[in-house]
Amino acid sequence: MGTEPPETPDGRPAGAADASARAAGPASPAARPPLLEVSGLSVAFGRGRLGMQVVSDVAFSVRRGETLAIVGESGSGKTVSGKALLRILPKGAWVTGGTARFHLPDREPVDLLSLPGSELRAIRGGRISMIFQEPMSSLSPLHTVGAQTVEVVRLHTPLRGQAAKDRCLEIFDQVGFPDPNRAWSAYPFELSGGLRQRAMIAMAMVCKPDLMIADEPTTALDVTTQAQVLDLIKQLQQEMGLSVILVTHDLGVVANMADRVTVMRKGRVVEAGPVKDILERPGHGYTRALIAAAPELPEGKPVRRGGVRDPIFWARNLSKTYPGRRKGFGAPPPDVKAVQDVELAVGRGETLAIVGESGSGKSTIAKLMLRAEEPDPGAEVGFKGADGKTVDVTQLSGEALKTFRSKVQIVFQDPYASLSPRMAVMDILTEPLRVHHRGADRERRERAAELMRQVGLSPEHLSRFPHAFSGGQRQRISIARALALQPELLVCDEPTSALDVSVQAQVLALLKDLRDELGLSYLFISHDLTVVADLADRVAVMRRGRIVEQGPATLLFQDPRHPYTKALIAASPEPDLSRRLDLAAVARGAGAPDTWPEPFGYGSDDQAPGLLEVEPGHFVRCAA
Repeated sequence: MGTEPPETPDGRPAGAADASARAAGPASPAARPPLLEVSGLSVAFGRGRLGMQVVSDVAFSVRRGETLAIVGESGSGKTVSGKALLRILPKGAWVTGGTARFHLPDREPVDLLSLPGSELRAIRGGRISMIFQEPMSSLSPLHTVGAQTVEVVRLHTPLRGQAAKDRCLEIFDQVGFPDPNRAWSAYPFELSGGLRQRAMIAMAMVCKPDLMIADEPTTALDVTTQAQVLDLIKQLQQEMGLSVILVTHDLGVVANMADRVTVMRKGRVVEAGPVKDILERPGHGYTRALIAAAPELPEGKPVRRGGVRDPIFWARNLSKTYPGRRKGFGAPPPDVKAVQDVELAVGRGETLAIVGESGSGKSTIAKLMLRAEEPDPGAEVGFKGADGKTVDVTQLSGEALKTFRSKVQIVFQDPYASLSPRMAVMDILTEPLRVHHRGADRERRERAAELMRQVGLSPEHLSRFPHAFSGGQRQRISIARALALQPELLVCDEPTSALDVSVQAQVLALLKDLRDELGLSYLFISHDLTVVADLADRVAVMRRGRIVEQGPATLLFQDPRHPYTKALIAASPEPDLSRRLDLAAVARGAGAPDTWPEPFGYGSDDQAPGLLEVEPGHFVRCAA
């Protein structure tokens, strides 16, 4: 049977499911009747001999009020399985077999995979909704959030006019918009990442569906925002008796959300069962590998105190102010202070991690120190090379700046965007050598082969283009390119945030091996403390352009002082049922500075206290 492209619903009133039929009641999820039963689901890309089977004989069920997590790496078939249920597969993909029996409270069960299009349209978006991974690619940039949400109401309920708007404002309030009326008239680009995801949840929940399919709903979010969104989904589930299929690769999220787990690998189910059994007694080797790869906060490691020894790269009085964006006539807008009075240093052979949420200024610091952007006057950026010479980076230009940049290279967040799709890997790796006039053609080719071996790839693949590699392999190529000029320091800007946990673990292990083997120093930027836990020697925590806490990594994890640092730690999900997210701690620390308790809180920027050394090498922004 062929899959259909997404269709515009015909407006047949589906309404909300009958409340009594959906109510969870006192029974546990395991005792409730099934809502969806999937059996033998198979999906292929292409037809005939050229077709490729990407999902084979997948089976699972979801009970009313239950959360089923479908877990696996990219390419495991978990997202394809979710889209197949709603028949919104991409062009060229086809459901080749199976059934998906959806139990409606007011009629006999229907097979979603064979249901006529007119009947499916009444279910899709009304009784079954879906949250996609990236809200910016799912929301229309040309329409307000209110217009997009009310469209769902008009298509799937009899509500019209003010009644439809009131329903939207009600759900905006439920999903936690600070000002529902402002959200109604806002465009997606005017909202933060967390609020955009809340808008997606509002659109999915506005018709009070029976089942919500959440496809990696928090992957693109900071850990504090992720914790709040996960809590929101759980609250809505309890209030509405909602069933959830959670598609994810993050077992920390699974531990906090799921009742049962289905693990997929290469299009097949390899293990399924209650979340406690899967996380505490995994039976399949692939499941055990996923659990082992999940990052965790360190426990029981020896605490190293003290400051930086033999600094190689440092900044003092580092600030960056951008002019505000004018909207129409009137008074000029206030300036935006992206980075304020930052002071930090990277020791030779060590890793300094800068951690904070999006917009905290951590990537801006890297750009300023590399002179990709000019800092405000008065800043000092120093670099001391292996030759013992110290340079003021802010004063460099021409060949001197070019020489400095050969010694300090950067690995970017997204290997898809940072590697040219029109260049073979050989050209990508030899380009830095050509630009800096290093070696003859034969020597450059030999260096490229050596770099491939160094990052764990075969030199035989040098003639391939980036699209022929997986995400993890592309990031290895990015690292190889950064190593081409034999730098002394690497700036790693979120190098693993776009990767699955198992691939992320491999890349982090590679970075550790390269640091030890080549004597590299790292400035490592991340939004997740668990990612840097095993790699970093010291950590600087940023919030709204300022460093709020800085010190040795293990000391920071074992004895955090600032409420925002505590919030980051509390918001980091781990695959451990005994260590669920502490949402109260997240709420205390993730707010504005004027909500922090004494002696940490402050009002305006000019009232911010300085960094106080509470232990040797451990600094906290607080009043003395």
